[in-house]
Amino acid sequence: PCSAQIATNLPCSITLQPGPDDVGKACGVDFEVKGFCAENLEEKIHKRNSVRLIIRKVQFAPAQTGPAPRAETTRQFMMSDKPLHLEASLDKEIYYHGEPIYVTVNINNTTNKVVKKIKIAVDQITDVVLYSLDKYTKTVCTEEINETVAANSTFSKTYSVTPLLSANRQKRGLALDGKLKHEDTNLASTTILRPGMDKEVLGILVSYKVKVNLVVSRGGILGDLTASDVGVEMPVILMHPKPDDRISPPPVGSLCSDLPSSEEDIVIEEFARQKLKGEKDDEDEKEEAEKEES
Repeated sequence: PCSAQIATNLPCSITLQPGPDDVGKACGVDFEVKGFCAENLEEKIHKRNSVRLIIRKVQFAPAQTGPAPRAETTRQFMMSDKPLHLEASLDKEIYYHGEPIYVTVNINNTTNKVVKKIKIAVDQITDVVLYSLDKYTKTVCTEEINETVAANSTFSKTYSVTPLLSANRQKRGLALDGKLKHEDTNLASTTILRPGMDKEVLGILVSYKVKVNLVVSRGGILGDLTASDVGVEMPVILMHPKPDDRISPPPVGSLCSDLPSSEEDIVIEEFARQKLKGEKDDEDEKEEAEKEES
């Protein structure tokens, strides 16, 4: 048996989903463990006498959470003596993948305007610092509610939105925890920055935000032509739950990593590597690349 310990500050395993016309390997962070037989370290490693294992570095949700996000804004309109006040809040700071996000919307409309529609969206923001300072913003979930809030009235209601990979499979540049061709893949988890950590070392930084927008108009047929938006934004953390601490020992001959006593755990899990129909696996891609080089 053998063992190895991965450095704590290494980046998490994240892949940017390529578009249908993109060629070459997808941009992302992978970890590969390779074993081979050779006379010396300088000898070329051949596929026939080597084995490799792709592993993921997964960052789990911290045990301690902060206050639930909340945002508010006040908008003053022309020809209206009093303002419109919008307040939005979440019920907690951290959500797990596949868990509904509950958004409470409070509106105090003291204007002569009419709120025609409420829009709620979840955006994924990806900062790529591997090779440049590229930034991608992708809407991974959106809801439009035809709620009318009349002039000089109040409104309060809680809605739920659930960002899922299944509704975003065709979006180029979407950050994933693995690769789209694997059935166990989900949207990339939020990157948790530890004190003193260098952002450039992490390679790809992922964050999420919830946006609430009101479509406000004067009412009537012509009022829709002069409609304006009033909105707020709130940060939200999307991650995996921390597994049970009672972890069974690894089998003999396996590669394992001790769990550090911090909010960031590194484990090697047995992921379901069932390949989607019509997709190529890593070995197929590597063989094609070798053929092109030759």
